[in-house]
Amino acid sequence: MNQRSLLITVKVNPGCSKTEIREKLEDGTLKINIAAPADRGKANIELIKFLAREFSVSKNDVEIVSGKTSRDKLVKISGQGVG
Repeated sequence: MNQRSLLITVKVNPGCSKTEIREKLEDGTLKINIAAPADRGKANIELIKFLAREFSVSKNDVEIVSGKTSRDKLVKISGQGVG
């Protein structure tokens, strides 16, 4: 089976009441509200879970490539339905 991957840029806003995509910017960046604090990786974990659900892939198929400690992140999503 052919597995594809997708790189997306994400700007996160941690500590919100709900995890949701807020908007898509002109450059393709997704602005995402995260219902977890930016504390010891909790927001990153919530982001990975959210994107896995949105793209119908396993959490193991979602990787934060860069920006683990930043609001601006590059995320790689792999899986059968990607692309």
